[in-house]
Amino acid sequence: MEILEGIGIGVAVVFAALVILFVRRALFTRSGGIIRLSVRVSTILDGRGWSPGFGRFVGDELRWYRMFSFALRPKRVLSREGLAVERRRLPEGQERLSMPADWVILRCTSHHAPVEIAMARSTVTGFLSWLEAAPPGAASPRLASQDWPAA
Repeated sequence: MEILEGIGIGVAVVFAALVILFVRRALFTRSGGIIRLSVRVSTILDGRGWSPGFGRFVGDELRWYRMFSFALRPKRVLSREGLAVERRRLPEGQERLSMPADWVILRCTSHHAPVEIAMARSTVTGFLSWLEAAPPGAASPRLASQDWPAA
């Protein structure tokens, strides 16, 4: 009888964890301003280290949440103030296996350190618009000197 109780508790815990993951994701995606976004968390091996998640625009910040995490706080926060796009490229080698074919990789610089993010080609336009947005009358230097290759 104790074995059945242990199995039942184990199944209940796994079920509760799955419910929490899906409820968390539903709460974040319901409020809008959400994009699918992968962030490269490790550069040890070429083409590897990508972690899937979703980004949420909140004022002057892009908050990135891991897809499979119980955390309610973002894993990474990118501030528009210190963020600039250095270059963009298509996935290469192993990266083509870990993300959809229509995604673009952006190498950005920030106050803290360089960061690589990947998103759908259709999302890049919105991201760049958010990035270069400035108050009326102010010029945004973030993308003025960039020479963008066709992707």
